[in-house]
Amino acid sequence: MGNRGMEDLIPLINKLQDAFSSIGQSCNLDLPQIAVVGGQSAGKSSVLENFVGRDFLPRGSGIVTRRPLILQLVNSKAEYAEFLHCKGRKFVDFDEVRLEIEAETDRITGSNKGISPIPINLRVYSPHVLNLTLIDLPGMTKVAVGDQPVDIEHQIRDMLLQFITKESCLILAVTPANTDLANSDALKIAKEVDPQGLRTIGVITKLDLMDEGTDARDILENKLLPLRRGYIGVVNRSQKDIDGKKDIRAALAAERKFFLSHPAYRHIAERMGTPHLQKTLNQQLTNHIRDTLPGLRNKLQSQLLSLEKEVEEYKNFRPDDPARKTKALLQMVQQFGVDFEKCIEGSGDQVDTSNLSGGAKINRIFHERFPFELVKMEFDEKELRKEISYAIKNIHGVRTGLFTPDLAFEAIVKKQIIKLKEPCLKCIDLVIQELINTVRQCTNKLGSYPRLREETERIVTTYVRERDSKTKDQVLLLIDIELSYINTNHEDFIGFANQLSDSRVQVIRRGWLTINISIMKGGSKDYWFVLTAESLSWYKDEEEKEKKYMLPLDNLKLRDLEKGFMSSKHVFAIFNTEQRNVYKDLRQIELACDTQEDVDSWKASFLRAGVYPEKDQGENEDAMNPSDTVSMDPQLERQVETIRNLVDSYIGIVNKTIRDLMPKTIMHLMINSAKDFIHSELLAYLYSAGDQGSLMEESAEQAQRRDEMLKMYHALKEALVIIGDISTTTISTPMPPPVDDTWLAKEPRYPPPSSRPATSTAPPPSRPPAVRGPTPGPPPPLNPSPAFGAPPVPSRPGPPPDSSAVPLIPSRPARVPPALPPGIPSRRPPAAPNRPTVIRPSEPSLLD
Repeated sequence: MGNRGMEDLIPLINKLQDAFSSIGQSCNLDLPQIAVVGGQSAGKSSVLENFVGRDFLPRGSGIVTRRPLILQLVNSKAEYAEFLHCKGRKFVDFDEVRLEIEAETDRITGSNKGISPIPINLRVYSPHVLNLTLIDLPGMTKVAVGDQPVDIEHQIRDMLLQFITKESCLILAVTPANTDLANSDALKIAKEVDPQGLRTIGVITKLDLMDEGTDARDILENKLLPLRRGYIGVVNRSQKDIDGKKDIRAALAAERKFFLSHPAYRHIAERMGTPHLQKTLNQQLTNHIRDTLPGLRNKLQSQLLSLEKEVEEYKNFRPDDPARKTKALLQMVQQFGVDFEKCIEGSGDQVDTSNLSGGAKINRIFHERFPFELVKMEFDEKELRKEISYAIKNIHGVRTGLFTPDLAFEAIVKKQIIKLKEPCLKCIDLVIQELINTVRQCTNKLGSYPRLREETERIVTTYVRERDSKTKDQVLLLIDIELSYINTNHEDFIGFANQLSDSRVQVIRRGWLTINISIMKGGSKDYWFVLTAESLSWYKDEEEKEKKYMLPLDNLKLRDLEKGFMSSKHVFAIFNTEQRNVYKDLRQIELACDTQEDVDSWKASFLRAGVYPEKDQGENEDAMNPSDTVSMDPQLERQVETIRNLVDSYIGIVNKTIRDLMPKTIMHLMINSAKDFIHSELLAYLYSAGDQGSLMEESAEQAQRRDEMLKMYHALKEALVIIGDISTTTISTPMPPPVDDTWLAKEPRYPPPSSRPATSTAPPPSRPPAVRGPTPGPPPPLNPSPAFGAPPVPSRPGPPPDSSAVPLIPSRPARVPPALPPGIPSRRPPAAPNRPTVIRPSEPSLLD
C-alpha cells in the first residue's frame, strides 16, 4: 500500500467501534468509516462480496438491505466471520452468515419489508481482504412495494443522511453504467452533504451491460461529471452467474480480462477493477483516519474530562473491602451535615440561579413574608371604632364619663395582640416546610444507598417536627408575655397627654383626589389633599407649597353618590349639616377616586378624623337598639378617636418587638438545634435504626450506573492510549486538487455513454492545465506512449509492430491523463522498448 506505518489505523478504529458498541455506548464519536450508497440493484452488495471473495449477503428482488450493515474486513490467515450480537461464535460457512443477517434483520424490522436504522455489526477475517470498514446502507427507492410504508423513500433518505452527513464518513457512491450518470441517486445525495467533493468516491458498476458500441470512458476518465477523488469501474457477476454459483475468484479474473481487452478501458485497466478499488479504499480510509485522528483525540479527551468528576467517587471503589461500608457511612453522614449547614448559611458550592432555597428562602420568610402577614391584619376601621365605643360605654356603665378610660384602651390592645398568634404560627409552618425541603435536597447525594437516604430523611424530619411544637410553644409564650403587661411608659408610645396635645394637628392621610366641578366653572381638577383631625386642605401638588383651600371639619359629613354615566371614576361628597356652603358657592364638594377601594379607604380616614357618613334612612336598623348605631355624642367621639390613635401607637410597638423576636426564636429553637443534632446525634440514631449492612446496600440502578460509567471511563482512557501510540507522521498520498469543471459549461458536454461509439478517434476537448495535474520525472518523448502504460495483451493477434515504422507524428493525439486518485503514485511509465521514438537525421525534426 506504500504506507506501512499506517496499516494499523483501520484495525484501531475497528477496536474503538467494538469497544464502545460492547458497552452499549457510542460516546457520540464520529469514527472514520466508508458508507456505500446507491439505488436499488446498483450493485452495492456485489461490490462488497467481491471484496470478501464470498457470497454472504442476502439476495432477492426489491429492497433487501433493510438495516445498515457495518462490515469490518480484517486481513488474517484464517477465514471466518463474527457478529457483534453473537459474541464468541465463529461463522466458517458464509451461507450461515447470510441466514444470520436475514434473521437479525427480521428480528428488528419484521418480515414486512420495513427498515430500521439499528446497525448489524459483522467482522470478516480473511487472507484475501485488506483492512477496511464499510457500511452497506439500504438502496434508495422511489415507490413503496408490498407492506412497506408509503414514506419508505423518505425513511431511507433520512437513514442515509444519519451516516453520510458526518464529516468523518467517506461516501462510496455506486452508480450502474447502463443508466444516465446525471440521474444518479448516489451522486445526487452525496453532492448535498459533500458539495466540495472532499469525501466522495465514485464507483461505476455493470460496465459489461452497456449497449454495444457505447462505453463509459469519459466517466472513468473523470471528464463527464468530475469528482475530486475520481471514479473506479468494476464488473460484477451477473444474476445468472450468482444463481449458477460462479466462483468470485473466477469473476475477478473475468473482470481483469474485461478491462485489459476492452479498447476503451485498456489504457486505464491498472486503475480499474475490484482489487484496485479495494486497495484505493484501504489507502483513502487510512489517510482519512490519519486526518481525523487529532479531532478524535481531542473529543475523547474532552469526554474523559467531563467524566472525571462523576467517576472520582468510583475510582477506588472496592465492594469486597470490609471497612468500605463503615467508611462510606461516616463520610456520607459528615457530608450531609456539611451540605445542610451550607444550604442554611448560604455558602454552598453549587449556587442555584433559578429559585430561592434553603437559608435564602427562610430569610425571605422572616423579613418579607412574616411582616406582610402582619400588615395584612389591618383593622376594619368601622368595626374597630364600634368596639372602642362599646368598650367606653360599658366601662362607664350608667354614669357619663368625663375622661377617657384606660381600661378601654387595654381591652382593645389585648384583643389586637391576640390576633398576632395566627401569623406567628403560620411563619413557623413555612420555616418547617423549607427545612424539610432542604433536608431532602441534601440527601440527594445519598441516592446511591436508598435505605440510608430513607432513614436519614426520617430521623432528621422527625426531629425537626419535634422542635416545631417547642418553637410554637415558645412563640405563644411571647404573645402571652406581651398580654401580661401593657407598658404605657414605653419610649415610643405617644401616651395620653401627647395624644391629646398632638391629635389636633396629626396628619391622618395624604393623597390625590379629583374635585368634580361643572364645566361652566372650570371642570374637574386633581389636587393633593391633606386630612388632619381639624381640617381638610388641598394643594396644587405634592410639595404642599401652594395651598388652594383649607376646609374646617366642623359639622361636615360624607354622602355616597352614584357613578357618573360618562365618567369611569368613583365619587363621594362632603357637605355641611347646617346647610351652609362648603366651598365657594357649592353646598357640597364631589370628590372622585379611580377605584372603589380608594373611596372606602378615604371614608375610613375621614371617619378617624370625626367626619361620619350621613345616616341612611333606608337602612334596616333595629329600632329597639339605637345604641348599635354610630353615636352622635361629640365627647364620646373624641374619646374614641383618642383610644384609636393610642391603639395604633402601641400595636406598632408590639409588632416591632414580635418581628424582631420571631426570627431569633426560630433560629435558636429550630434551625441551630437541627444543625447540632445532625452533627452530633444523627450517626448514633442511624446505628440504632438498623443493621449497617442493610443501610449501605446499593440500589440496582446505582450499581449499573457505576459499572457503565467506569466502563466508559476506562474505554476512553484505553482509546486515548491506543491513539497516542500511533504515529501520524508517515508519508501518504495527498488529497487530489479540486476538479475544475467550469469548462463543462463553456464547451459542449460529452454525449451520454449510450450514444458514444467505442472506437471514436475524435480528439477530446482541450482541458485546462489544472485538470492534467503535475507530471513528475523527465520530460516526455516527442511521441508519447499511451497515457497509462497497460501491459501487453496476451491474446492480441499478429506479430509485434516494426519499430522502424513508428511515424514521426502520432496518428492520434495522446490523451491527457486525468487526476489520479489517492493511492496511485503520480508517475509516467517509460516508453515501451519495442516502440522507441526515432528521429532520423535526414528528416526534419519537430524541434526545428
